[in-house]
Amino acid sequence: MGGDGRMWARLLGVQRAVVDAVEFDGDVLVCHVRAWKREQRRCGLCGRRCGRYDGGEGRRRWRALDLGTVRAYLEADAPRVSCPVHGVVVAAVPWARHKAGHTRAFDDQVAWLAVATSRTAVCALMRVAWRTVGSVVTRVCADVDKATDRLAGLSRIGIDEISFRKGRKYITVVVDHDTGRLIWAAEGRDEKTLEKFFAALGPDRCKLITHVSADAADWIARAVTKACPAAIRCADPFHIVKWAGEALDEVRRQAWRAARKEPGQTRSKGKGRRDSTGTALDLRNARYCLWKNPEDLTANQEAKLAWITKTHPRLYRAYLLKEGLRYVFQVKGTAGMIALAHWLAWAQRCRIPEFTELARKIRRHRPEIYACLDNGLSNALIESVNTKIRLITRTAYGFKDPAALIALAKLTLGGYRPPLPGR
Repeated sequence: MGGDGRMWARLLGVQRAVVDAVEFDGDVLVCHVRAWKREQRRCGLCGRRCGRYDGGEGRRRWRALDLGTVRAYLEADAPRVSCPVHGVVVAAVPWARHKAGHTRAFDDQVAWLAVATSRTAVCALMRVAWRTVGSVVTRVCADVDKATDRLAGLSRIGIDEISFRKGRKYITVVVDHDTGRLIWAAEGRDEKTLEKFFAALGPDRCKLITHVSADAADWIARAVTKACPAAIRCADPFHIVKWAGEALDEVRRQAWRAARKEPGQTRSKGKGRRDSTGTALDLRNARYCLWKNPEDLTANQEAKLAWITKTHPRLYRAYLLKEGLRYVFQVKGTAGMIALAHWLAWAQRCRIPEFTELARKIRRHRPEIYACLDNGLSNALIESVNTKIRLITRTAYGFKDPAALIALAKLTLGGYRPPLPGR
């Protein structure tokens, strides 16, 4: 087609190919193309030159970017080649990824829209189903992973897991503390899953890891100790203080159950159900003033806390223990270590079994807590990434494969957002 062929190739984003003819097939535009001679008979997986095997299933079409309001397709032969490594596969074409029904430009634009816009917008604008978007972002993310090294230059990392589906379905995520980027994610929440990350990192780069922040999960500690024995493991302050909050809530429930047994503290609600009244009701509603930080309490919550101070000294002592542990991570450094030693001595003799057991648990993790106090490293950045992944999970509802969710998260939070075609 000469100059017209080059114009159509430019309009449709076709590279390293010749446009033979353009026609309308009903209400769609079909562009007949063929790859350059040096681009033909290449393996669709590794790209090496191979011998022709057969003609495959004949000619096929690839969806291209729309031309205004008209849908456009590329049509070409799709022969199969015999690769010495991968066997018989469909030959590669320069305008589309292997096993894709869309051109590269179409995939790139869908992936960009999936990252930057809403689910409804990308589906309506590109005229594709949401499951198709999942397949597209998986292909684009795989290409990004091949072209970039996300694991280069790592020294301080954070590890955590996040639930993405009912039935205890989890994703393990690894974040770079220095860049704030999501660098790795995989389905699962166990030692074997995390070992895959360290295997991808390699033994040489594992030696360069200096700090690892995580919660106190044993499976994380075992995997990190095995792969990076020289790395400093830092416990996450949020999870440590959360243990104290859970112990405090158990003490509150004990006080509430004891108050319910007193005369006049319950009333019938029908069908065997009973509701709290009086002191029992006050204790049930006191959990928020016990959970919140003192500086965030409202006037009513301060009054409720003052009432607990006078009427339930054991519960108030548990509250002070929770605040004492929180103070340890506020002052940090050497002062935090001294405060932690005083807190452990206090918790050991407080005569509250929940906090006595918590003191034993904290003693087991004291080296990691000291490392956190000394280095100031926490999982706050990782929790921020997890919150964004939860939003992406809602957007990705409908993807049939967790790999699509992981790919969308890596494109959004990994620092390598796909560019728009031609930009």
